[in-house]
Amino acid sequence: MKKMLLGLFLLMGIGTYAQNTVTGTILDGSMNAPLPGANVILEGSRTGTTTNFDGEFTLNVKVNSGTLKISYVGFKPTTVDFTIAGNQVNIGEIKLSEDDNALEEIVITTYSLAIDRQTPVAVSTLKSKEIETQLGSQEFPEILKSTPGIYVTKQGGGYGDANLRLRGFNSENIAVMINGVPVNDMENGRVYWSNWAGLSDVTRFMQVQRGLGASKVAVPSIGGTINIVTKTTDAEKGGSFFATTGNDGYQKFGGTISTGRMDNGWAATVSASKTSGNGFVDGTWFEGYSYFINIAKDLGEDHQLSFTAFGAPQEHGQRQNRELISTFQRSERGIKLNRDWGYKNGQVTSVEDNFYHKPQMSLNHYWDISDKTQLSTALYASFGTGGGGGFSGVSKFGLDSEYRDGFAQPVNFDKIVDENVARGALGSETILRDSRNDHSWFGGLSTLTTDLTDDIKLLAGLDLRYYEGKHFQEVKDLLGGQFYFDDSNVNNPTNTAEVGDKISYWNDGIVLWEGGFVQAEYSNNELSAFVSLAASNTSYKRIDYFNYLDSDPEQETDFQNFFGYSAKGGANLNIDDNQNIFANVGYFERAPFFRAAFLNFQNDINEGAENQKIFSAELGYGFRSSKFSGNLNIYHTRWNDRTLTQSFQNQDGTFGSANILGVNAIHQGIELDFRYKATNRLTFTGMVSLGDWTWDNNVTDVQIFDDEQNLVRTIDLYIEDLKVGDAAQTTFALGSQYEVFPGTNLRLDYNYAGDFYADFDPNTRTSPDAPQSWKVPEYGLFDFGLTHNYKIGSLDGTIIVNVNNLFDTDYIADARNGSTATASDALVWYGFGRTYTVGTKINF
Repeated sequence: MKKMLLGLFLLMGIGTYAQNTVTGTILDGSMNAPLPGANVILEGSRTGTTTNFDGEFTLNVKVNSGTLKISYVGFKPTTVDFTIAGNQVNIGEIKLSEDDNALEEIVITTYSLAIDRQTPVAVSTLKSKEIETQLGSQEFPEILKSTPGIYVTKQGGGYGDANLRLRGFNSENIAVMINGVPVNDMENGRVYWSNWAGLSDVTRFMQVQRGLGASKVAVPSIGGTINIVTKTTDAEKGGSFFATTGNDGYQKFGGTISTGRMDNGWAATVSASKTSGNGFVDGTWFEGYSYFINIAKDLGEDHQLSFTAFGAPQEHGQRQNRELISTFQRSERGIKLNRDWGYKNGQVTSVEDNFYHKPQMSLNHYWDISDKTQLSTALYASFGTGGGGGFSGVSKFGLDSEYRDGFAQPVNFDKIVDENVARGALGSETILRDSRNDHSWFGGLSTLTTDLTDDIKLLAGLDLRYYEGKHFQEVKDLLGGQFYFDDSNVNNPTNTAEVGDKISYWNDGIVLWEGGFVQAEYSNNELSAFVSLAASNTSYKRIDYFNYLDSDPEQETDFQNFFGYSAKGGANLNIDDNQNIFANVGYFERAPFFRAAFLNFQNDINEGAENQKIFSAELGYGFRSSKFSGNLNIYHTRWNDRTLTQSFQNQDGTFGSANILGVNAIHQGIELDFRYKATNRLTFTGMVSLGDWTWDNNVTDVQIFDDEQNLVRTIDLYIEDLKVGDAAQTTFALGSQYEVFPGTNLRLDYNYAGDFYADFDPNTRTSPDAPQSWKVPEYGLFDFGLTHNYKIGSLDGTIIVNVNNLFDTDYIADARNGSTATASDALVWYGFGRTYTVGTKINF
């Protein structure tokens, strides 16, 4: 490591040269507000930069005079001449005018982005440069870990297996959108980040709207909205190539090329990359690819068209099993322990793995119907194929199993193979299988915007979706046997399955979604406000090919319909050029997820399934100046009738399920974030997030009856005042960035997590003396970063170094309660120790 850093600093010296400095500030001419992320380029060269949060820029040049080209999405580009005396010049404030015909407006109207000092929501935005320089080998959502209200972990540590929680809500309750298109699973609401593992390479910026958010889709999420905006054809002509290496065999390389906008109105951007490595955790090898293409065309003065396609096929080994703290301490592998892999014929073989490819394609059309009315439409399609591995049959994978060469050692698959071979006509006793989750998803989003007056705008839109998911298990590896006997299919109860044959279950889920919204907005220089109404109908159908005979009409259910709606509003007041306050409030009802509509993993319709009911309110304050900017907000979210079902065995031996209503939770808290520019070379950032997330009430004397109205059982859940688990309720971050000399920056970030309570199932709290969830030890981590700009001939290059968990701190990142709700029987995952990446990017 020391040799690597020494060599790196030697490289930093190469290409260092005396430079002149041009500074200035880019503003929105109509709002007189800063434009963060504006492009500033020295005309006739490839030297450029972007503005910071306050619209300020610093550009190092080798000339004494020249012209700057300044551009920003949705604004008319401009040029400014400069002449330098004494090695530096400040060109002052440059105000850009809006460009109603900008090609980039094709998709901006679909994104539903929050605008600083205008949209009344709590929001944080990260630009591509921050992602590029700070992500390293971290998972994509980890770039948000210093954002208020967010807690993100790697879970088991597999490639793309990260889990993000926002204000205490998991991914099921956070809307994730890419270019305004929703990507949460239509059946369970989850987001699988491994599907988008390569998206960081082409992300233009990433915006987190906490709470109700500004997204113009029917029925919002509970925790907030994450909107990922990819690169578009506004890029300058040219491209880039990058290569990165890191710990545990990490390798990543790729490139991007763009035509820029050509004279014929066409423009295209293409990007691709490959990532591979062994993984920090044992047995978590990975190989992933990403690709991205965007093609756009002006169709006359009133129409623009843009096509985008991207995907990230990948496969990786996983660690699915949490362990006791004592197990990690006993194992010679420590925090890298993973029981879910071994060797077969000398090759690494995973008990648990994941493979998936989910390409998404969208066609965006923007139409200027008149000077006051516009229509934006996005048609999209996604086709997912893949799933996760595991085993079927007799488990031979315990930590003390005879199929390991010692406690917690890798699995000896060869011994299992020998036994299956010896079984001959009896078939395999243990096999590896894949749980597949293929799907087809089609949708359309269309928004009509019209100016009723100079200050009042009316918006109305449609949100239509069709989703068909196919769920089944199939044999992946017979591990030496001739077949695997499976009696799960009533249509083939003596199935001798071979590789590729379906086993255990096979069912389809079909989801229809029809939604619409209408929104009125008022905006002038001081006051902006909105009122929005939305409604949606969600329809679920289930087809089960294993539990019902093909001749049985109950093999396919009718559609089960759930109507949801929302009403929200808010206002922002700009007190003066520095201060603003905002407030929003909303109520909505959301359909239960697919699993709550059908019980017992069959076509048993849950007649008692209820909409989830959410009330949310927020109050915020913002301050902006040339040196300091900050935001303070308080929020209160009440979530009633959280979906909760309980399965049990009846007295006659059959299994039943019950829908338990009245399970409520309150999520409330205070969030603060700031940025302080101490000097032209030193900047501080920070945030504090104090959450109070608790279960609101006990649910007692819930009587469950069978079909003949006989009392089966009475359910009591004692959860009042217990803390909601699975996320740190107190987080703190402090970061600093210092420009050591022109083109070279050092970064040091600290992130703290506390008041983190282990996850638990409310169904387990059946005693009035139910203990509080186990409180995980607090922890704090330091991350270090370095960037250095250099020249190779006429090409601009950047060296990027990231060291995460700089001091190699041991900490528990995920935890689930055991029966005693103490550290002794909690099942945990440790976070990663020290990791690093070193890479370079060359622009051409």
